[in-house]
Amino acid sequence: MQSGSDPLDQIVDAPFDSALSERYLVYALSTITARSLPDVRDGLKPVHRRLLWGMRLLRLDPASAYKKCARVVGDVMGKYHPHGDASIYDAMVRLAQPFALRYPLVDGQGNFGNVDGDNAAAMRYTEARLTAAAIRLMEGLDEQTVDFRPTYNGEEEEPEVLPGLFPNLLANGAAGIAVGMATSIPPHNAAELLDAAIFLIDRPESDPRELMQFVTGPDFPTGGIIADSPVAIADAYATGRGGFRVRARFSTGGAADGAWEKSGVEKLSGGTWQLVISEIPYGVPKSKLIEQIAQLIADKKLPILADVRDESDEQIRIVIEPRARTVDPQILIDSLYRLTDLEIRVPLNLNVLDKDRTPRVMSLKQALAAWVEHQFEVLVRRSRHRLAKIADRIELLDGYLVTYLNLDRVIAIIREEDEPKPVLMAEFELTDRQAEAILNMRLRSLRKLEEMELRKERDALDREAKGLEQLVESPARQRTRLKQDFAKLRDTYGAQTTLGRRRTTIEEQGPAREIPLEAMIEREPITVILSQRGWIRAMSGHRDLAAADTLKFKEGDGPAFAFHAHTTDKLLLFADQGRVYTLAADKLPGGRGFGEPVRLMIDLEGDVGTVALLPARPAEKLLLAASDGKGFVAQVAEIVAETRKGRQVVNIREGARLRVVHPIAATDDYVAAIGDNRKLVVFPLTELPEMTRGQGASLQRYRDGGLSDAISFRFADGLSWAMGGESGRTRTEADLGPWRAARGAAGRMPPTGFPRDNRFGRVIVEGD
Repeated sequence: MQSGSDPLDQIVDAPFDSALSERYLVYALSTITARSLPDVRDGLKPVHRRLLWGMRLLRLDPASAYKKCARVVGDVMGKYHPHGDASIYDAMVRLAQPFALRYPLVDGQGNFGNVDGDNAAAMRYTEARLTAAAIRLMEGLDEQTVDFRPTYNGEEEEPEVLPGLFPNLLANGAAGIAVGMATSIPPHNAAELLDAAIFLIDRPESDPRELMQFVTGPDFPTGGIIADSPVAIADAYATGRGGFRVRARFSTGGAADGAWEKSGVEKLSGGTWQLVISEIPYGVPKSKLIEQIAQLIADKKLPILADVRDESDEQIRIVIEPRARTVDPQILIDSLYRLTDLEIRVPLNLNVLDKDRTPRVMSLKQALAAWVEHQFEVLVRRSRHRLAKIADRIELLDGYLVTYLNLDRVIAIIREEDEPKPVLMAEFELTDRQAEAILNMRLRSLRKLEEMELRKERDALDREAKGLEQLVESPARQRTRLKQDFAKLRDTYGAQTTLGRRRTTIEEQGPAREIPLEAMIEREPITVILSQRGWIRAMSGHRDLAAADTLKFKEGDGPAFAFHAHTTDKLLLFADQGRVYTLAADKLPGGRGFGEPVRLMIDLEGDVGTVALLPARPAEKLLLAASDGKGFVAQVAEIVAETRKGRQVVNIREGARLRVVHPIAATDDYVAAIGDNRKLVVFPLTELPEMTRGQGASLQRYRDGGLSDAISFRFADGLSWAMGGESGRTRTEADLGPWRAARGAAGRMPPTGFPRDNRFGRVIVEGD
């Protein structure tokens, strides 16, 4: 490189991976320490600290007039925080939102957003000033209690941390995502934190779980209920990682019966009722919550829910209407907890920057102890600063008193000497500051009364200095003083105050119950009809299945399946490719007209036929068999499908189709199978495997053709089948010895009179 050339123009050879890792590390550290993680001592990120500092320099204390937020953002951006104005304003808005911060640090005037999730107005419209909590957080900045550092351009200074007594980190919480780490700290009750801090001063070596007698759990600005057990909360606080189940509060105002008020059930005329939500979980927009509940109604996912209304004003009031007055309120509440954000999990990740600016996850005790340690340092630095101020003042007072003791001589020196200052310093052994102060005294200060006041002030300062020296030298006095300061601050945020009253209650509750569909639907009898062309409908009541008005179909169509069921039933539809689909009986189209194509409700291909449609009885078993003679036993509870695509249960070989779906009675112990070749075989039911999916085992062996039909039955009762014609009579073959064989046998011709279509038809077993 030539001499005098720009050093920035030189090319440096470096491995790409090391160059990239070095630069990424710089970026990561900058994000962690200068943006995303709060300081354990004041609980603030740099942008928040700079906002409060800038507002303080603008003299926006609680007693002053408001100033435009644009003015504040401009000052902070130009002097302290060289980032976008939108990010600075967003941070300022959050500091002013009473539903986001437990103890707001900014007093906003104008639209700063709302609990519905609406954004704040533009910064040119809104105004702000500091709150009392922010002033307490900054107390001592003029007393050298913390270090200052140059701003980004070196023109001004800003505090590295705020010294105030307010426990902001845990009181207001924090959230942020850095590079490779994140933080999530919920807000807490300030009075509880101060009680715990006083306890830690007296017993610094105490068990972390002992703090639970003071800090019972988070205290959210939006209230709500923490449903976790004290043990679970203590575990989260002990490690600094965990979470809290937060639920909305169902309650009504002005109810005469306290039990009704607490349950959230508001009684109306005629025996009807409605649920009222008065508090919602922290961080959940109210509008989003109402949309979720409304979507449940639209999607019919909660049949016992009829309507939701937002009747909120300054207080939240969300009204939930049940489908009928017979609905169990607790079932509706549990269902809403499970299906909506009326119950959420608020994470705890107490990842903060310690006093050395090192990120680490702290327990509750460690975070409180770090803040208390910071307050001890602030107390000592404030005392030393005050001692220095007292020493300066005493120095001047001693000079003034010399003047009063030698008043005539001092006046003579001033009148006669051209340079009185060195003469005064030499004759009375004065310092430069003392001599300068004497020369600057006014004549009116030379009266006798002033001398008495100076002596009085000198004695008072001397006593104060001795007390401060004892405080600085004695850790015991420091502990006593700090406990007094905490106790005084606690009175401001005590439970008797509106701001300090705890809003979130700790009520251990189990997880929301998973309510079965039957509990949400009114059980009513219906008649289900599926036509040959796949049109399905449900008629109210148990109709006569042979009645003409029941079995109405389109021209060219006819009945395929018809049976009695209830609205609480799930129906199983078996397709001939071996897939089973599940239909909800309460969601079937009504009985007016011809219904709707079942293919609109499930993903059933057009060339696939329907083998069976029957109510799902979870405790029941089914005999499933394909046309190639393979089959098995399946438990109904294990083959119910949950999606429109259904569930493949029987694996069908190429060229075969599902042929048999037959319910197995509890007393059945044998299987009868007949082939297209009109050969019958009877074998024990126990020889068939029980499976949830597969091809199964061979029921019967064939040289030509395949399986025609199969049923299960009770061997002692014999094998029965319906006789032809309209007589409705059945025939029973009691002696089945000739057809009894091992599973997979070829079989022999059926008994005389067996139907020519090789189908067992509707089997009636004696005793049913």
